[in-house]
Amino acid sequence: MKKLFAAVLAIMMCVSVAACGGNSAAPASSAAPSSSAAEPASEPASEPASSEAASAADTTLPETLVVGLDASFPPMGFMDQNNNVIGVDIDLAKAVCEKLGIGFEAKPIDWDAKDMELSSDKINCIWNGLTITDERLEAYEMSPAYMDNEQVIVVMQDSEIKAKADLAGKTVAAQKDSSGLEALQGDEIYASIKDGVAKEYGNYVDAMTDLEIGRCDAIVMDSIVANYYITMNAKPMVVLEDKMSSEEYGIAFKKGNTALKDAVWGALKELKEEGKIAEISNEWFGRDDMIIIE
Repeated sequence: MKKLFAAVLAIMMCVSVAACGGNSAAPASSAAPSSSAAEPASEPASEPASSEAASAADTTLPETLVVGLDASFPPMGFMDQNNNVIGVDIDLAKAVCEKLGIGFEAKPIDWDAKDMELSSDKINCIWNGLTITDERLEAYEMSPAYMDNEQVIVVMQDSEIKAKADLAGKTVAAQKDSSGLEALQGDEIYASIKDGVAKEYGNYVDAMTDLEIGRCDAIVMDSIVANYYITMNAKPMVVLEDKMSSEEYGIAFKKGNTALKDAVWGALKELKEEGKIAEISNEWFGRDDMIIIE
């Protein structure tokens, strides 16, 4: 596992207040950190990398890949104690940029503003545990899937909620504009939860804080984030066996920008062959098969 995890996640509760909204652990009404809090862009390599991925589209690549993300979404992307953005997707993107010979910048954004950020070219891609959906396949240039995920229900260990049916009459939370919220709204249980509407948060760290102090009864969220957060912070929470949905993570690029999408995916495939993908997977998850590049 990544060194310093315990120290990093011990301060997540403080960071989420000053950090961002959106998938950023996205459920509360906090705003995403400004780009000044993001990791500064590295200098473009003086000599382009000699990889197949780089040579395939070297005339169309940006000098710096600006990655839009929710900086409160551990372990995919979040802030460490030095206010730097770290995470699984950050390590993947950095490795890709090194392979392509271009600079890298992590730009925290409001998750519910991600479409505008991408369409206005403020970012080059959305790379942060983004679920592949039919709508997103239409709206973006989506990469193939690189990770599997599930939308799950998280409750306190002593909760009377033991199954999805028990959500009836309860305050159920989810992140704004998230796959968790979509899964909850699309489930038959939704009409029977308290007030017939989900309690929406800007990030999941805030939602889990409120769960712990009783301001909500359950959260529908990504299993990868839930399991990581609960384990690393030793929280008295559990993930129910009932699942809301199964899904896959992908990388979104502006519609029509197939050259950048293909270059990034080509670099990831080369990194897989070199063993770098397995290394990143093992570093964050303690196993080398969590990140799947086909």
